[in-house]
Amino acid sequence: MTICHALRRLLPAFCALSLACSASASAVGLPRIGLLVYNAEDAFMQTVCARIQEVSLGLADVVLMDGENSQIMQNDQVDRLLREGVDALIINPVDRTTAVYMTRAAMRYQVPVVFINREPLYEDLALYEKSYYVGNDPRESGTMSGEIIAAYFKAHPEADRNGDGVIQYVMLKGEPGHQDAELRTIYSVKAIEEAGFAVQILVEEPAMWVRTLAQEKMSHIIASYGDRIECVLSNNDEMALGAIEALKAAGYFTAGKFMPVVGVDATAPALGALKEGTLLGTVLNDAVNQGEAIMLLAVAAVTGDFTGFSYEIVDGHYVWVPYQMVTEENYTQFE
Repeated sequence: MTICHALRRLLPAFCALSLACSASASAVGLPRIGLLVYNAEDAFMQTVCARIQEVSLGLADVVLMDGENSQIMQNDQVDRLLREGVDALIINPVDRTTAVYMTRAAMRYQVPVVFINREPLYEDLALYEKSYYVGNDPRESGTMSGEIIAAYFKAHPEADRNGDGVIQYVMLKGEPGHQDAELRTIYSVKAIEEAGFAVQILVEEPAMWVRTLAQEKMSHIIASYGDRIECVLSNNDEMALGAIEALKAAGYFTAGKFMPVVGVDATAPALGALKEGTLLGTVLNDAVNQGEAIMLLAVAAVTGDFTGFSYEIVDGHYVWVPYQMVTEENYTQFE
């Protein structure tokens, strides 16, 4: 079992612990920190939250709230926690472009706020010296995804099925407007082109990070484009796994019929797909180190003591956790 998979399984217990221990934690003087997620069903955010909860034990009382994909609900949660006197907020915003409301709310109470996973606009962070963002540069993950595809086509020229010297690809995109979705899309294609390949997009479909939606959309794409598809680029692993299920139903991954599919996150199911040979590669979106950095930054911001915080804070607001490329050659390092 991978660390990430184990943490996801422990998330419900950690959530229950955070709620049940609130009064006792406050009684012993630990800071009380609100953790607000855009959607508690998101697989990647489950892993991040589980790690935050794990690191928080003995350091802080964490209260987890689910925004259920509603920015209005999340704004209300922010206001409620601030009125109740939390010492800091950790926010995975529903809509990153509305982070200014939450930043201003935290500023009124002089409470530190750490945004995660969905990067606010720079001008919103710059409003308040106690606002931060912990995440990674989605351009890097896009570049690595493209490099995995380029390396495969260099090693397997027969992957150019029609021999036209052009890579015909399908793009499965996350949430439109999300900085990860937009930049992973752009930079994955850019990396393929910079490796010397011409490319042609067959179709770009938003599947909202969701496996079942990606499977449904990929099934329709296969029906429309068939053997013209030469590879699938996906903004995350969940959508990549959905594409793989659709491809399996169409006869791929048997009798030597292969389709290169890449994702991002290096989740436990994705590592399983790498092991079985259906996923070409993925990029580690390091939820474990992100969760640690988030929790330690929030506590440091509350106490004002950053001497033990080992991550670099860039431009006064940003903590970047690097991505790592994951392929069949090294995936066992991440299990």
